[in-house]
Parts: sequence; structure tokens; C-alpha cells
Amino acid sequence: MAFLTLGEHKERILTGIALLAGVAIIGIIDNFFLMWLVLGAIYLVAFYEATRLFDVKDNALYAYAALLWIVAAFYPYGDDLFVIAGIVYASVIAYSRTKTWKDFLPFIYPTAGMLFLITLYQEYNIIALFWLLAVVATTDIGAYFVGKSIGKTPFSPTSPKKTMEGVVGGVVLASLVGFFIGASIVDAEKALIISLLTAVASIFGDLFESYLKREAGVKDSGDLLPGHGGILDRIDGYLFGGVIMLVLLRGLV
Repeated sequence: MAFLTLGEHKERILTGIALLAGVAIIGIIDNFFLMWLVLGAIYLVAFYEATRLFDVKDNALYAYAALLWIVAAFYPYGDDLFVIAGIVYASVIAYSRTKTWKDFLPFIYPTAGMLFLITLYQEYNIIALFWLLAVVATTDIGAYFVGKSIGKTPFSPTSPKKTMEGVVGGVVLASLVGFFIGASIVDAEKALIISLLTAVASIFGDLFESYLKREAGVKDSGDLLPGHGGILDRIDGYLFGGVIMLVLLRGLV
């Protein structure tokens, strides 16, 4: 099997270790304000990267994004704020006729996903975020290694390197890992269903970001993380997976 050596991806591996260490520290502290602060920093960088991918040039949008996140610190249902933002923006467009719906795209992606993530933490605590992290990371890792070893069938023209075998392998592995973690929160069968559908959603979260990069003609969403690209390159699966996990937890539990 043509696995990559440590030397070939030393920078990527070191950055990954640093990110995992940071996540572990934040998880151990388990404080809402710290979580809100860290997710907020991630959100604003991701928002900036999204404006570049969507070719949105209205700098005033960053202030609105920051204000939205500040409100999320006090309002207990962050996902509701996405709907409210849509209503407010539609009202502004109707009133002024100077705005376009294109400028609202960064408030759909990544804003909606980030608001769901902070709400997932508020409603189901740190274990839910750990569950999500395990499912999405395992999906990504499993899809990579299974695809490298036995992958032959292309999954989607949007991401030519992905294979159907890799995707299936990643989803199956993530479902099993997620089952053992989720079973400490919900019933066993619900833990399996939620893990499975979250894993599938994360695949399409990654695919959607690949689509945006292809449309924008760029390799990475940014260059903040050495060897990894931008913030969106690292959280794309979580932006879709987090939405699905929260919706299923509310609907099934």
C-alpha cells in the first residue's frame, strides 16, 4: 500500500498534533465562555475565507458576523439566529434594494454550521462535541486510508481523489467509533443511526467545500494552518455533521 511517509508530511502532522493538543485542553477545561471564544475566532476566520470563495467584497459583513456571534453568547438557541439573520437580510434587501443575496452566502456557510455547533455544546455538553469530533475525524481518516488501499471507483467529479470504497469504509468505521461514544448519551440504536448519518453528512460537507474551491479556482480556502490550508479546509465536515447531529439528537432523543 502506498502510504505516505512521515517525512513527506512532517509539517501537516506537526500542525495536526498542535491542533489536537489545543482541542484536548479546551475540552478538559470545558467552559462555555472559552468554547464560545474559541469557536468565535474559528468562525470569523472561516467567515473571511468564505467571503473570498464566494467573491463577496462588502467589508461591513464582518461586523454583522461578529455581532451575530456576540448575540449567540447570550441567546440559548444559536441555530435560531441563522433564521433571524435571514429574515433581517431579506427585509434589508426589500427595503433598500441595494443589497444582493450573494452577500448573504457567508451567513449560510459557514455561519449556520457554527451556530449549530455552539448550540450542540450548550444543549448536550462537551461529550456531544467529542462525539462529533470522533465521527468526523474517523470518517476523514478512514476514507483516506481505505481509499488509498483499495479505492478504485470515483465518488464524485467534484473531488476526483475520493473513491466510493474510501467513502463507504470511512462511514462504516466512523459509525462504529461513534456508536461506542454515543451510546453513553443515547440508546444504542440511536447512537448508531446518529453516528451513521453524521458521518455521511461530513462527507458531503467536505465535498461542498471542494466544490466552492473549484468554483473559486483555488487549492485551499486559506493558508493559516501549515500543511492543512485554511480553517474551512479543516472544519468543512463539522459544519454539515454538526447540523445533522443536533437535529437528530433533538428529534430522536
